[in-house]
Amino acid sequence: MKIALLGYGKMGKTIEQIALQRGHEIVLKIDENSLYYDITAADVAIDFSIPAAAFKNISTCLNNHVPVISGTTGWLEKLPEATALCKEKNGAFITASNFSLGVNIFFELNAHLAKMMRNLEQYTISIEEIHHTKKLDAPSGTAITLAEGIIKNSNKESWALNVTNKETEIPIIAKRIDEVPGTHTIDYKSAVDTIEIKHTAHSRDGFALGAVIAAEWLAGKTGVFTMKDVLGLK
Repeated sequence: MKIALLGYGKMGKTIEQIALQRGHEIVLKIDENSLYYDITAADVAIDFSIPAAAFKNISTCLNNHVPVISGTTGWLEKLPEATALCKEKNGAFITASNFSLGVNIFFELNAHLAKMMRNLEQYTISIEEIHHTKKLDAPSGTAITLAEGIIKNSNKESWALNVTNKETEIPIIAKRIDEVPGTHTIDYKSAVDTIEIKHTAHSRDGFALGAVIAAEWLAGKTGVFTMKDVLGLK
């Protein structure tokens, strides 16, 4: 496939390496200083840009009938617009808070555990996420997805960053430490024990591989999809 990289930071460069290893061609590399570009040279675009640029990048792809994968977080207030545009243009679009195959399995484990713990009121729940200091948004999109998975399958109603004000709220503790690719921990604590599930990324390679696999899967399809579709988890 001919791939356009929308965002050419550390993640973009890692995706480039993985894509080339899998036999693909990079035909476009766009960074924050790129004002004009021809997206139609690509068979698919992979967006790992910044929150302020993501919606514009995605819209450009969909308006030009180029399938697009987006792993940028912090822009999701515009997701309904992107979804509507994809349907209007009969396009193809996948967005995910995390493309790592392991993290998407972790999402499923998290939801299943939340169902099991729903009625065990003696346990308090919290989420901790740790990322590198250059990550722009907090909490991470992955932490928010984990919180939403718990809310959907438990008696919790909302989440809050670094604080909790009521029993129905899930506290998310966000930490920023140099060179940490991403660690997410779910804790259920009682007076007598703790149940913990944890995902630790050792490098960016897992995120990049998942994005390229999603791009390969999206080829020839139309619609709005998730990583559950890509991995056959629905």
